Amino acid sequence: MDSDNAAGGPARLEDLLEHIPAGVVVHGPDGRILSANRLACELLGQTQDELTGTASSAAAWTFIRPNHTRMRPEDFPVNVVLRTGVKVAQLIVGVPDAGGVPLRWLICNAYPECDASGQVQQVVVCFTDCTALKRAKQRLQKSEKRLRLVLRGSTDAPWDYDLVTREIYYSERWWSMLGYHPGELPADETLWLALAHPEDQEAVMAFMRELFAKRFDTYSIEFRLRHRDGHYVPVLSRGFVLRDNHGKPLRISGTNTDLTERKQAEHQVYQAAYFDYLTGLPNRRLLVEELDKALARSARTGEHGALLLLDLDNFKLVNDTLGHELGDALLCQVSERLRLVLRHSDGLARLGGDEFVIVLEQLGSSVREAVRETGHVVDKLLAALEQPYHLGGRMVLSTPSIGIVLFDGTTADVDALLKQADMAMYQAKADGRHTARFFDPGMQAAADRQAALEAALRGGLAAHQFVLYCQPQFNRQGRLVGAEALVRWRRESGELVGPAEFIGLAEATGLIGPLGQHVLEAGCRALARWRGDRVLGRLKLAVNVSAHQLRSAAFARQVDEILAQTGARPQKLCLELTESVFAEDAAGIIARMHALRARGIGFSLDDFGTGFSSLSYLKRFPLTALKIDRSFVHDVHIDPDAGPIVEAIIALARTLKLDIVAEGVEHEAQRSFLIEGGCSTFQGYLLGMPVPIEEFEHRYSAQGFGHA
Repeated sequence: MDSDNAAGGPARLEDLLEHIPAGVVVHGPDGRILSANRLACELLGQTQDELTGTASSAAAWTFIRPNHTRMRPEDFPVNVVLRTGVKVAQLIVGVPDAGGVPLRWLICNAYPECDASGQVQQVVVCFTDCTALKRAKQRLQKSEKRLRLVLRGSTDAPWDYDLVTREIYYSERWWSMLGYHPGELPADETLWLALAHPEDQEAVMAFMRELFAKRFDTYSIEFRLRHRDGHYVPVLSRGFVLRDNHGKPLRISGTNTDLTERKQAEHQVYQAAYFDYLTGLPNRRLLVEELDKALARSARTGEHGALLLLDLDNFKLVNDTLGHELGDALLCQVSERLRLVLRHSDGLARLGGDEFVIVLEQLGSSVREAVRETGHVVDKLLAALEQPYHLGGRMVLSTPSIGIVLFDGTTADVDALLKQADMAMYQAKADGRHTARFFDPGMQAAADRQAALEAALRGGLAAHQFVLYCQPQFNRQGRLVGAEALVRWRRESGELVGPAEFIGLAEATGLIGPLGQHVLEAGCRALARWRGDRVLGRLKLAVNVSAHQLRSAAFARQVDEILAQTGARPQKLCLELTESVFAEDAAGIIARMHALRARGIGFSLDDFGTGFSSLSYLKRFPLTALKIDRSFVHDVHIDPDAGPIVEAIIALARTLKLDIVAEGVEHEAQRSFLIEGGCSTFQGYLLGMPVPIEEFEHRYSAQGFGHA
């Protein structure tokens, strides 16, 4: 049995060698071939007989290295093993066919078989055919080389993102397009989004979510990436999404193309089509498009707008006498002055020749308000354009005539507006030039009345026609504890005008500053007079302060000067504010309020509960009192919704240790409700009407009643 196994062993080995998927050649200690299996003969292109006894020499074999150079005999795998006794592994060798070409590429492994003394007796060489793999690699290398050459001459920047491994590749061109060296920033998946323009990030992320969700294979999107020097590079990103059988994205690859030159070309085309070559202002074509949008916005918001057509009164004379070059210079200077006067949101265009168009929006929901706001802009335009122009060493005067038409979104078309403005402009020229006229005669009459009222307001301030009224304030027990200073306008005709008729105009024209100072001075003089009276001397006087006053950096100093000049005690002065004061420069206003609080002056927030962020004001600003708005007080005893609001305001004031004043108390039921709710001070017609300061002092002094 053992002899049978021993006898069958070599046979089984030979059978195995004939069927293994590799060529096997056995060399003797002299390097000559002793045996070769069937696959070895096929790969080497020789028969068993031809191979047997073949020496491992240059005369018998030509082997090629992977770099296509001829291998020296001493480097043949067999000879290396015989010389060193060390195996050779994974050596790639090229073997020419009988005709010399093409090459067959083999992966060779050579192993020594040694006797008991360690002498090499045989070398077994195994090899497998890798010709197809080698040629595929060569094709890939050629393709990569070709791609590198193409990309080197291209402006495209390749990148690749493996969604499975989270690996991302940014090409050298990708980095250089943004002014960086490769790897200068962390090359992770968040880099491109971090560099994207803030205005583009949300849109790009939404695009990517849709791309992955809807199984698109290709994509194309434009966005902007931040360059190293801070500007943004417009890029077109295009590429391919690799997905699995279920549509799940596995990889996304693409290129970024720099669109800077294309965008510049598009901008030049756009400029030529939509902008005036001389002044750089929008031309008629763009004006019509933007005016259409303005009409749509007006219809949607209910806000009025205005179209102003401005024509230079003596432009033809300048052009004819000084020449077209200086005429062009005049038009450029006019456009610059218009830019300086108008807001960034206002529309401005050159219609042609010496005609300019201005579009104003958000002028108010009423015609009266829109007329007033437009009038303010017109005044600024006339004042700016009547100043002398310096042209070619000469001083030239040029005034405008302005036609105005209002719109509210119901206007049929832009051409109709332009025609109406043109008619109004010619009416302005007919009325003497250097003026403005509304298309609607009724509007013009309103504008004239507004201008007359403003002139009268200025004259009234100069003539001291504004007089002080006072309305008393009482505590829960009916004791007089304070008063609010109110202003009235006693015109030259004797007519008494209430604040509702002139405060808005004073604010719009900037006259609220001197008017407010006049009221504050009159109030402080009254406080100084009251010091010696047993009743009046204990009163606090509330004086309204406008946003214009408190936003002035000099306001605290002005109050100090008034107190010093009049001798009024600062502890008896309470400045009443509305929430509009806090809309701008909160830090500066807080600083000025603290400076005045340090002197003992109090601050009351008027009309509390009607604003949008009153609670934040209570936390941030050094207030001493709140006034419940009359709109809540009016319905507190009959409206089930008003009562809880008033109770909440009172509770809030108590928690914050603020005085609480209810204004507009007209019925006993209102006062009773407020007393039960914990209100401390009351003001209204039930308790006392506003009266002239002289009458107030006579009625409530120690010689008067001193109580309700």
